[in-house]
Amino acid sequence: MAAIVCPLKCAKVPQGQARRLTNRRQGSKAGLGLAFVEQEGALLLACGYHELMLHEKPARRILPRVASLVEWQVSDGLVPYTDAVAFMEARAEAIAAGEAGELVWLLEHPPLYTAGTSAREVDLLEARFPVYKSGRGGQFTYHGPGQRIVYVMLDLNRRNPDLRAFICALEAWLIAALAVFNVKGERRGDRIGVWVARPDKPHGSGGEIAEDKIAAIGIRVRRWVSFHGIALNVAPALSHFAGIVPCGIAAAHFGVTSLHDLGVRASMGEADEALRTTFAPIFGKTKRL
Repeated sequence: MAAIVCPLKCAKVPQGQARRLTNRRQGSKAGLGLAFVEQEGALLLACGYHELMLHEKPARRILPRVASLVEWQVSDGLVPYTDAVAFMEARAEAIAAGEAGELVWLLEHPPLYTAGTSAREVDLLEARFPVYKSGRGGQFTYHGPGQRIVYVMLDLNRRNPDLRAFICALEAWLIAALAVFNVKGERRGDRIGVWVARPDKPHGSGGEIAEDKIAAIGIRVRRWVSFHGIALNVAPALSHFAGIVPCGIAAAHFGVTSLHDLGVRASMGEADEALRTTFAPIFGKTKRL
């Protein structure tokens, strides 16, 4: 793999050398910054890329240059986290080697917390559930029943090897899926994930309108094949998020919500259909396994 250039053009990371490139936004209350890590051919995307992406406005469609169907798999039951990671690692390697096709895998996990590459121990408030160190970018997050996990294994070499454009496309996909249920999801320059304005909740100390996160993004890319992915809150137990500071964002007027919390009584199957319908215009058509 060739040297990786930080999108901020602040440094180059030679192949095989692990270095962390950061650019913390001055005065950011959330303390987020841009961070990429290159280690053994892998790129990890951490919290805080949004501000840069919003300024540059990359393309929101990441279609393959040669038309092909993306495999779409839905797993029933609760999939153990370590099993899912092992599968993704193997599948990403096979995709990079040209031995397997692209795959989008929808599932649910049993209750657990994952710590991304930027996680701080202080943000684990109470280890109510098992805690796993994750290779994805980001900080602490919760996974559990009622939350649709979507692991996205796409070959960006066949599409557009541009991380900013890819993450922007993932956000656009989530926002489009939420719109199916008349929920207005929005991105924020200094906060990771997809957010929903909550004017019905107490405002911030400076009069800011409250906002809740309804979807999270945490991606890893190796040899330009993505894995890990997104998490959409359909109907999880929101109280389970209280054991962590999600993505390190502790301000009182920023919280977590779900479709059910917003009054949308969508089933998991209906959420899956919305995700699949809105995936196609951005990433290409799928075939159900």
